[in-house]
Amino acid sequence: MQAMRTATLVTALTLLAGCEQARLPLMAGTGPNPTLPPPVHSLVPTVHIAPAQGWPPGAAPTAAAGLEVKPYATGLDHPRWLYTLPNGDVLVAETNAPEKPQDAKGLRGRIMKMVMKRAGAGMKSPDRITLLRDADGDGVAETKTEFLKGLHSPFGMALIGDALYVADTDAVLRFPYKPGATEISAKGEKVADLPAGPINHHWTKNILASPDGKTLYATVGSNSNVAENGIEAEENRAAILEIDLASGKSRVYASGLRNPNGMAWQPKTGALWTVVNERDELGSDLVPDYLTSVKEGGFYGWPYSYYGQIVDARVKPQRPELVARALKPDYALGAHTASLGLLFYQGRLLPERYRNGAFIGQHGSWNRRPRSGYEVVFVPFDDAGMPSGPVEEVLTGFVDKDGNALGRPVGVTVDRAGALLVADDVGNVVWRVTPAK
Repeated sequence: MQAMRTATLVTALTLLAGCEQARLPLMAGTGPNPTLPPPVHSLVPTVHIAPAQGWPPGAAPTAAAGLEVKPYATGLDHPRWLYTLPNGDVLVAETNAPEKPQDAKGLRGRIMKMVMKRAGAGMKSPDRITLLRDADGDGVAETKTEFLKGLHSPFGMALIGDALYVADTDAVLRFPYKPGATEISAKGEKVADLPAGPINHHWTKNILASPDGKTLYATVGSNSNVAENGIEAEENRAAILEIDLASGKSRVYASGLRNPNGMAWQPKTGALWTVVNERDELGSDLVPDYLTSVKEGGFYGWPYSYYGQIVDARVKPQRPELVARALKPDYALGAHTASLGLLFYQGRLLPERYRNGAFIGQHGSWNRRPRSGYEVVFVPFDDAGMPSGPVEEVLTGFVDKDGNALGRPVGVTVDRAGALLVADDVGNVVWRVTPAK
């Protein structure tokens, strides 16, 4: 009965929101100077999800010309984020959202909870990290062990020396690590708290170690779409935090980033880059998600403005003094693509043209008609460490002809051989991309 009510409500919402659709091709909202049309305001937001279905036996995404894709590991439980250890072992965060009772209040909250469930994000979090090992180098992980358990919606991971850091949804934890270990039984030591609480709208927290190993950078998404829960609920959110590992103290490194996820150091310049999910409910053509370098102390507009200094009139009261210094992102990735994973490729297995460029996992849209994302893309970079060409599709075919999501790509990493690995949290697979034979 509950499933029938859910389907009826989602169908009704879809019908109500069915009139609005994109007027521009997705590529118009990509690159260093995307087209930004006037916003579209409506009583009911556009809802156009791809219901989660999973892959039929033997099926796989479609790789770009010159590449092929095969399963690296199957039978996982909502794998979202990946991290490769120095010995080649791959850690997979099998995770989902924690309980957040204040985030689903009212009709809109109930609707969004139902929509996310239909999209494959309604399951209970496995709350663990699994270790995958391909000891014989055949491109398939023959070892799969429960590496860490009893976590709280874990996401980001970082190894510094003999310490493995894990970002739960509410804290950064430190665990002792020994090379080659297939499990850690020691209890984690809390290093720093992360913003969470009963709303915890964007729950994923990613971490990246500084090159000197003294600092962690942590992404924290906003507690709302555009501060509708009150700006007081956004303390230390929509930001990248800098955590001093010696003291555990943290500070805001950059702000106004609605929902940053993937982070990486650009190999040519050493600059910090991130991918950011921008705001919803301004129409199918707005606002593009983006890839950008991150400046210390930089403010990137959220919630008051987007793409620099374009004011979002929904936000009251406004802060014109903040808007005046809002930075324009470096590179747009298309509206509502849900760009999450980020990797600057430095391996040598894939063709040379991919070296130092960015692979990005796009989880896929709910607020755009037609859909966007649901693929892995590549952005080339030049020798100056800046994007130098259009977005290129690397892995596609995650949505079938009937509009069902067979998979949804999230985190990206490389294995010991230099192959691209992609976490697929609907297909419950880690995919491996190599040159075609």
